[in-house]
Amino acid sequence: MSFSNVNRCERGSFIRAAVFVGALFFCFGCEKNVIRQAAVKTVTNEVAATAKPQVVSPIVAAARQQIGVTTVYDPAYVGLSYPGGDVQKERGVCTDVVIRALRKGAAMDLQQLVHEDMRVAFNSYPKNWGLKKTDKNIDHRRVPNLRRFFERRQFEVKPSEGSTAYQPGDFVTCPVGNRPHIMIVSDRKSADGTPLIIHNIGSGTKEENRLFEFELTGHYRLPGKTKPTKRD
Repeated sequence: MSFSNVNRCERGSFIRAAVFVGALFFCFGCEKNVIRQAAVKTVTNEVAATAKPQVVSPIVAAARQQIGVTTVYDPAYVGLSYPGGDVQKERGVCTDVVIRALRKGAAMDLQQLVHEDMRVAFNSYPKNWGLKKTDKNIDHRRVPNLRRFFERRQFEVKPSEGSTAYQPGDFVTCPVGNRPHIMIVSDRKSADGTPLIIHNIGSGTKEENRLFEFELTGHYRLPGKTKPTKRD
């Protein structure tokens, strides 16, 4: 057999082997695709089964809408319009989460409500800042003032270590270091059943599992509950 014939035979063998391997790859590849498609289909069905409309507190919904919008913690004093005044949406502190949530979710303007209540009962409010008169730019943005306002409106609920005591739209206060903090109880829960909270503790509005991370000093709930809505 000539050298050229040997080469032709080797090339023929190589081609037949390549065709055989390709056929095997195609067959196993199809099996993988079938398995992958089945898995995707199952997950899709599971998501569809759980993605049903749910009742959600309008206060919680209004708080959650701030996530990704308010991204900066900024305690700077700012002159505000009145009523309905607000700092820039991308900025704020923990109280601004509550103020914005109540304005949109419950039609309550804490700036006006706190200011008017302090005008008639100034001595009932904390004197932590040495003020001798009200200041509609900042009074409602201070946690001790909000606590006193909620107490005077009889919104107070006894703090509890049990997670079932906390309902969506409730407000809780706690110290973070030497500073008072306020959070909104979410309608979502962690794996162990603890409600999440929505707050701005230093890097914008977030929804986190931190309800019992700090010592709770106050628990408040609006009476009558605002009318819940459905989440699509």
